[in-house]
Amino acid sequence: MRIYQNLTLGTFDLHMHSTFSDGKFTPEELVEMAKNLNLSTIALTDHDTLAGYPRMKQAAEAIGIRVIPGVEISTSWKEKNVDVLGYEIQDVSWLDSQLAVFREARLNRAGQIIEKLGQMGMSITLEDVKRYAKEGVIARPHIARALVEKGYAFSVQEVFEHYLGDGLAADVPKKQLPLQEGIELIRKAGGIAVLAHPIYLEKMVDEILTESWDGIEVWHRNHTPADAKRFAEMAEKHGLIMTGGSDYHDTNHQMGKFS
Repeated sequence: MRIYQNLTLGTFDLHMHSTFSDGKFTPEELVEMAKNLNLSTIALTDHDTLAGYPRMKQAAEAIGIRVIPGVEISTSWKEKNVDVLGYEIQDVSWLDSQLAVFREARLNRAGQIIEKLGQMGMSITLEDVKRYAKEGVIARPHIARALVEKGYAFSVQEVFEHYLGDGLAADVPKKQLPLQEGIELIRKAGGIAVLAHPIYLEKMVDEILTESWDGIEVWHRNHTPADAKRFAEMAEKHGLIMTGGSDYHDTNHQMGKFS
């Protein structure tokens, strides 16, 4: 199976996040970065929203960069979190409306986390968090940044290691669809469903690929060349499209760079 849409490594990045979810940069800023890196094809895959896609598409078309309409949805499979990337979404507005319930759930989750943090002596408000979320979906990194701003921690990483990481004292589980419902939601919108960053699933990848997938993210910033080779072999085995992306959020990551 060839790289998705016959793209050449080094010319694309199909996994990035903007200020519409937990990324630091606007869709327009991401396009400008892609231009400077000579990328020809990009995809915005914000969490549970496609609201930033029209802005990215408009900015990219003006300079000749192709934008694939995308999204990243959290699902659950055998009590394990599995992120699903949706690409080539045909009905962007419909899918975005279907995901509204998950954006509302993220807002409620943020309120519960803030309450837990307050009980632990770390007082922040939803307004503190919204200053970082801006127009986007509220996520844990926004809460972490608010904590750092208030002086409760030195870094976002410290916050996740001690308080907000999965299962830690201030964490609240996020609302998730069962895996196949998430996949079917993407397909109903005319898209294809791709398993995101399989390295996070450890030894479960081959088993999970027996589910109804269209593709797998072979290249990712946390995949070694050996990982990429292994996942490419799995793609061949299961007859899946191969994609890749940096999972870009901020300047700690390198757009367009992955194994």
